[in-house]
Amino acid sequence: MVPELTGAIVALICVALVYMGMAARVVKQYERGVLFRLGRVAGEVRPPGLTLIIPFVDRLAKVNMQIVTLPIPAQEGITRDNVTVRVDAVVYFRVVDATSALIKVEDYKFAVSQMAQTSLRSIIGKSDLDDLLSNREQLNQGLELMIDSPAVGWGIQVDRVEIKDVSLPDTMKRSMARQAEADRERRARIINADAELQASKKLAEAAQQMSGTPAALQLRLLQTVMAVSAEKNSTLVLPIPVELLHFLERGNRADAPPAEGTAHQTPEQPPKEITPQEPAPPITPEETTPNGDRTQAPDLNGAPGPDPEIGHHHLTPNTGGGPRTD
Repeated sequence: MVPELTGAIVALICVALVYMGMAARVVKQYERGVLFRLGRVAGEVRPPGLTLIIPFVDRLAKVNMQIVTLPIPAQEGITRDNVTVRVDAVVYFRVVDATSALIKVEDYKFAVSQMAQTSLRSIIGKSDLDDLLSNREQLNQGLELMIDSPAVGWGIQVDRVEIKDVSLPDTMKRSMARQAEADRERRARIINADAELQASKKLAEAAQQMSGTPAALQLRLLQTVMAVSAEKNSTLVLPIPVELLHFLERGNRADAPPAEGTAHQTPEQPPKEITPQEPAPPITPEETTPNGDRTQAPDLNGAPGPDPEIGHHHLTPNTGGGPRTD
């Protein structure tokens, strides 16, 4: 009798151990357990620790409550200013309601991934290229709001969304590089021009200060000579006054002969004054010699007439259209 009783007790203990092994469940600290009894949610969400269920009746589903890092595949789209870009991002989310995450959506990770991809493409189409490159904080907030709105009903909270990289075409990269180079060159020229302006103002002030005392200019010249001679070189500095150079230049210009083939320029003569013509001398009667020659009669005042040999003129007819010659 005693052996049979002992065997029964041992059998009961073994059955109890098997039952406990089948009914006991351990929920980890970062997990929550949802109990389904005959297909229906039973009771509250099981906290971390040891939990007992009814074997073959209950099923305990564990949900991870940690923050999930979900990378979004690179999405290619056209921005509002018609530039083709590829943008990839990352989403940080976690489950806040384990029951809703299991019941209201089949696979909450896949659902969040697809929602993030569609939202990213929508953000690309609504933004300019400059916003994608420089104003990412605002875009991250907009993208987070677009993903978090439908995810709230799934028991999921989106903590943060970050745009990782924006890939541009090679032609756009070269254009942006040229634009940046031109902008830097413009700023460098402005800085150089400003430096020249300030230096010219200081030099003008120094020249005005030295103009009153010529000894200061001489001292400055000597300082320059000392600065050059301090270095170990073979440079010979010979200061020459500028006035001497101007004097020699003027002398060379005055003594230089005119070049060949160049016309001598004569000073312009003032225009001649027109004076009234003197009255013509009176015409004296002429005499004709027996040979037909014309001789001038003697002047009434007693002056003898011209020599007939000298005063003999031969008149030739003017057949052409030129001026008449005697």
